[in-house]
Amino acid sequence: MATEAMNESWRRIRDQIKSIWSDADFDDKEMKRARGEMDKIVGLIHDKTGESPEEIRRKMSAVI
Repeated sequence: MATEAMNESWRRIRDQIKSIWSDADFDDKEMKRARGEMDKIVGLIHDKTGESPEEIRRKMSAVI
C-alpha cells in the first residue's frame, strides 16, 4: 500500500510532466500505468511528443 507521501510525490512528478510537455495530452490512466517506472514514463512521453529519450531523461532529472 502506498503511503500518502509517495502519492504526493507522484502527483508532483505527474504535474511537472504535464507542465513540461504541455502540448501533449496525457491520459490519467496512461500516467498511472507508467507510475514509478522511468522507462515507461520516458516511453509514454516519447510516444506523445516524438522527443528523444535522451532529452526526456535530461528534463526528467530536473523533476526528480
